[in-house]
Amino acid sequence: MLAQIRSLAGPLVAPEDLDRLVERCAGARWVCVGEASHGTHEYYRWRSLLSRRLIEEHGVAWIGVEGDWPDCWRLDRWVRGLGDQDLDARGVLAGFERWPTWMWANEEVAEFLDWLREFNERRPAPRQVGFYGLDVYSLWDSLREIIAWLEQHAPEALPAALQAWQCFVPFHEDPHEYAWSTRIVPESCEPDVVALLAEVRRRTLGRTAEDPGAFTAALNAMVAADAERYYRTMVLGDRRSWNVRDQHMADVADLLARHHGPGSTGLVWAHNSHVGDARATDMFDAGLVNVGQLLRERHAPAEVVLVGAAGWTGTVVAAEAWGEPEEVVAVPEARAGSHEDLLHRALGEPAAMVFGRDRSGPWLSGRWGHRAVGVVYHPWREAGNYVPTRMGERYDALLWFEDTRALRPLHHELPPEEPELGTEPTGL
Repeated sequence: MLAQIRSLAGPLVAPEDLDRLVERCAGARWVCVGEASHGTHEYYRWRSLLSRRLIEEHGVAWIGVEGDWPDCWRLDRWVRGLGDQDLDARGVLAGFERWPTWMWANEEVAEFLDWLREFNERRPAPRQVGFYGLDVYSLWDSLREIIAWLEQHAPEALPAALQAWQCFVPFHEDPHEYAWSTRIVPESCEPDVVALLAEVRRRTLGRTAEDPGAFTAALNAMVAADAERYYRTMVLGDRRSWNVRDQHMADVADLLARHHGPGSTGLVWAHNSHVGDARATDMFDAGLVNVGQLLRERHAPAEVVLVGAAGWTGTVVAAEAWGEPEEVVAVPEARAGSHEDLLHRALGEPAAMVFGRDRSGPWLSGRWGHRAVGVVYHPWREAGNYVPTRMGERYDALLWFEDTRALRPLHHELPPEEPELGTEPTGL
């Protein structure tokens, strides 16, 4: 087993050590690059280095991240030289206010965005690389963006938007309050946001390719409809809320690919739990799907590449509970018998691993625990942080790190008065 691991591994010290992985990604239309936590420097740094090479050498057209559409749209405008040009990357990222802000408001992302802006400055507008949010949380922000666009471009359609807004007004922008109200009284704002989605789609039909404002209005309407369903499903304690979220992210990734044209290539940045094919884990047994699985099911095998990340020990930025301030937390050495333990015993140093067509053999086909660290992390409950995984089915490649360190947040979290609902108990 250890011999199979060694046979797949190459060194991971300098950007050129990514050569085999870059070659593996060439020709794919969706390259999903994961992370084993939302707070580790090495995962963010090497994902950025891989992304830079794919952008420069293989013409990647867009990046979709596990972030909110309105916040990331502001970043997209900035890296294209179209907005907030009086700010640097750190200034624009300071606008990220949804917890956990450290996921995107950190030095590692700021350094990548600085590079991307400089790269885009040297290219004509149609060939600039976009930066977008795939996630579903921004219900109220997306509604505000829709209203602002309709006021300027289709004021006669404002009644539909205002009706949806008024439906949510009693809940003071609190998803807890809205979601619980639908459980107590079986009435929801679903008809209003669905009607709004239909109206915005009608108003933007045929305009999104040439009009960035119409494009983002259509996406915000999509977010509003799916966010309403996500919160309403989640408060019931129904794990299908995970599926609502990941189906939304996969749908947005497909939409971005269509928006950027036939043959365009995009990158998806998200946690391993979203990137690695759920069918190779116990998530499948629980009826859960994820982005990596959905993209593989929808597209030809050669069009989708899934890249995971893993580490043995180190430090990470995480929180004690949902909505609490961040801390630098020690990540213990991986549990015996886990994938991380096997990789440590076989390699003992960082490695880039690319899996070939043959995914048999004791390690690639075996099922062992694979550590997943969420934004809420309790090292003393390590047993619950491991996802039973067949590595050769979950990913097409893996970036491995022996010792990792916490990423560098741009600012510290302040606990909100009313923490927003978490995604899952582990905060993935």
